[in-house]
Amino acid sequence: MTAPVNAVPERAEQSLRQTLLSPGYRRLLLLCVLLGVPIALACFFFVGLQHELQHWVWVSLPEAAGYHVPPWWWPLPALLLAGLILAPIVTRMPGGGGHLPVNGLGGAPVGPRALPGAVLAALATLPLGVVLGPEAPLMAVGSGLALLAVRRAGAGADQRAGAILATAGSTAAISTILGGPVAAAVLLIEGAGLAGARLVALLLPCLLASATGALVFTGFGQWTGLKIGALALPELPPQAGPDAGDFLWGLPTAALIAVLVTLGRELGRRTVTWTRHHTAARTIACATAVGVCVAAYALITGRSPAEAALSGQSTLAQLAAHPHAWSVGALVALVACKGLAWGVALGALRGGPIFPAVLLGAATASACSGLPGFGATPALALGVSAAAAAVTGLPLASAVLAVLLMGRDAHDQMPLIVMASVVAFVVAQLVRRTEPKAAGASGGASTTGAGP
Repeated sequence: MTAPVNAVPERAEQSLRQTLLSPGYRRLLLLCVLLGVPIALACFFFVGLQHELQHWVWVSLPEAAGYHVPPWWWPLPALLLAGLILAPIVTRMPGGGGHLPVNGLGGAPVGPRALPGAVLAALATLPLGVVLGPEAPLMAVGSGLALLAVRRAGAGADQRAGAILATAGSTAAISTILGGPVAAAVLLIEGAGLAGARLVALLLPCLLASATGALVFTGFGQWTGLKIGALALPELPPQAGPDAGDFLWGLPTAALIAVLVTLGRELGRRTVTWTRHHTAARTIACATAVGVCVAAYALITGRSPAEAALSGQSTLAQLAAHPHAWSVGALVALVACKGLAWGVALGALRGGPIFPAVLLGAATASACSGLPGFGATPALALGVSAAAAAVTGLPLASAVLAVLLMGRDAHDQMPLIVMASVVAFVVAQLVRRTEPKAAGASGGASTTGAGP
């Protein structure tokens, strides 16, 4: 006798109900709320300190030396210093300074033992101009503190609870710079590859922790006045809905962005192979190569090297506010020089892969926005979405991120954003020649599995 058609959904619903009403799970939810506060505070001071150090290196110090903007050669000593600092961290400290950014945001959570190396690598090198973002180190802070709390509470034997708390901690941490808990939750849903009761059971703690963290993070920013450098676009080009010309030029542009981002990741994987031997010396060499690429951008364009250095959050905001302040040649130089620097950094240095890729996508699309019928606002929207989808392998989360960044302009741009995300995801899968492999230092930043 066969079971009724609706028997399986009913059993799943009963199982979910039992999980949600169990005392252990309710204690877990409460712990996630409580963990959101210290994790958000730690992330706030981490990002605030990084931003202050970055401002000192790229604004205060050049001004003290008599330069209105950093001279073209400024990245050379800065990145050399970053390599000299990072080399002993990668080769001698537990965890090797965190996971390699070329592997995406997935992997095992960073534990308390590896956390100091990941924090030191990020704070000591990202402000010096390493072309990577803060998202992976932040997730390491979240997972490391969550696992530390589990061990302090004597619950380390429960591996399932530890995994959920580590994921919730990472989600709370990254939500502070992705516009709140919604984008982080969607990234979790898509990246975890779960469904049904398992998804809900994992999603609720992450939503609670990230919402609590976002509240504390925002409140401290208003109270202290410190700039936290979250990914945001305060100003956008004039609102304009996409038309046939935007789709005609936009979808091939999304495919082009996917190819460029995928080629950058392939360069990162080749760099990983090269740095496996003589790691310390070759890490320094790669950091120096990043400095050469950034300096080349300044020499070619006559613009500040800071535009090509760092994670790209500030440059992305400037590009969104004043898209016509860059010539097509300057945008092409930015994509070429920063793209090469990003590819090398992915395989040798430490940080997050997403923010620089988003700038590369926005710059590529802006360079193409002069084509007949292709508007600046639709170009910016599809550039963000396509680049994020290509680098993360998460088309839905990438579309949500682009929608949040575009703000009030997102409603009209949504069809183009979604189509660009899907096109970029498919093209990235077609272009990618090698399957991603966990390489280099152990320890990842998240259990979400984000990244293709």
